[in-house]
Amino acid sequence: MKKIILLGYMGCGKSTIAKKLSKSIQVPFVDLDEMIEKKLNLSVNAIFEKHGEIYFRKIEHEVFADLMQSTEEMVIGLGGGTPCYANNHEFFKGENVFSIYLKASIETLFQRLHQNKSKRPLIASKNEEEMREFIAKHLFDRSFYYNQAQYKIVVDEKSIEQTVSEVIALLA
Repeated sequence: MKKIILLGYMGCGKSTIAKKLSKSIQVPFVDLDEMIEKKLNLSVNAIFEKHGEIYFRKIEHEVFADLMQSTEEMVIGLGGGTPCYANNHEFFKGENVFSIYLKASIETLFQRLHQNKSKRPLIASKNEEEMREFIAKHLFDRSFYYNQAQYKIVVDEKSIEQTVSEVIALLA
């Protein structure tokens, strides 16, 4: 077991599950967005504002590629859009890679994201109807890339512990 990649839409629980999983299996957790922020000494929001999405996606790909080439074991939490750009989904099939799509329904995502939408620039200004529509459209657009993962775990109505247990069972 070398790299465990958790992917899915924002609000599906990637970071939360990855941190718990990391502790359980004693493999370091790496958050891709945090790595990008450290590299550029800017928040993801500031990178988007200052340099635009194309620049962000270029750096995101470089940092992800570096992580995948590392010989260290790690649990990697991706950004929601990471699989959809620069052929990043190709990394999901590599040797010693476990890629897991944490799949959540539109309603689950809406409920989770609605609670702290001010922290999410893509949805901060949207009303409830716009938000549901935005999530649905994004999920549709991204489903091809998300489904490139080797495994899929549905997270609806599951506790963090239940989801982590399912991931551990896949790794066994």
